[in-house]
Amino acid sequence: MTIAYTEDYLLDKQVKILQPVNGYRASSDAVLLAAMISHVENDTKILDVGSGTGAVSLCLAQRLLDKDINIEGFELQPELVELSNLSAVANGFDFLHFRQIDIRQKLSFSDVKPCSFDVVISNPPYSEHDMPSPNSSKAAAHNHQNFGLTQWLDFCLKMAKPFGRICLVHRAEALPQICTALQHKAGEITVLPLYSKIGQNAKRIIVSAKKDSKAVCRILPPFIMHDIDGKYTQQAEKILRKGLTFEDIFSV
Repeated sequence: MTIAYTEDYLLDKQVKILQPVNGYRASSDAVLLAAMISHVENDTKILDVGSGTGAVSLCLAQRLLDKDINIEGFELQPELVELSNLSAVANGFDFLHFRQIDIRQKLSFSDVKPCSFDVVISNPPYSEHDMPSPNSSKAAAHNHQNFGLTQWLDFCLKMAKPFGRICLVHRAEALPQICTALQHKAGEITVLPLYSKIGQNAKRIIVSAKKDSKAVCRILPPFIMHDIDGKYTQQAEKILRKGLTFEDIFSV
């Protein structure tokens, strides 16, 4: 290992995750995104696009231990791929693997085949225009580089099977761009607004959609992260600590 890292935990210490001391580190967004995935059957193939430190996939793997599934992560930064694979081994997730893949490049589809995943999840870079961090790892994780959100979603759709599901977390202001990118390509769009506190504007959204579907869009009830004292709400505790899904909280 050539990078300094820390051993951290997710889901109230159910999951161990290795993360760089200086570089991209997972946030609660990853845990929330993983909680959007429900109704996973045996033999399901899941792809995590831009997997970072592997937090989304690690949380999914913990919750789906009783299923015969396969989870794969594509990540640009080799040091994060290495740490993610070490995290998978540390947790005993032998059905979870991460690979260094640059989705901006034309891929050889000898073993990365389009239309081959039942579920495609992603916590993509949030900005095309923000001032990038001086830390190169954080900059790569947070800022699109010659590959915008529309192209990112196109890749996710390409990798999903017909009528497969894609799911991503993003800034709330990105919703128009997300809906435009999905138009005529996916339906059954579900939008979950995430609020830091009651009375504030939503800062994040989780969007789920079914490829090739023509079903109508739904906006779910608001999900509040913190109470007036700044502590996690009971709903947030159930997701972030106990590993429940949003379907356990309300009908998704």
